[in-house]
Amino acid sequence: MSTTVDARGLSCPQPVLDTMMAIQSTTDDTITVMVDTEASKENVSRAASGKGWKVQSIDEINGEYTLTLIRG
Repeated sequence: MSTTVDARGLSCPQPVLDTMMAIQSTTDDTITVMVDTEASKENVSRAASGKGWKVQSIDEINGEYTLTLIRG
């Protein structure tokens, strides 16, 4: 199973906060996070790594990023 966080259109730090909430509450091994700014992409990646999650992939389409995080 996978958890999805759609943080497109949200200003920092909300994408990070939403991702951290998902990390704390999920039992899934994968979280998909959607953001629409470079800053949010970097901040979510850094925050997730700090919690022991790995960024498996980052896909970019038309300025929107989809990050796939896996439990470390």
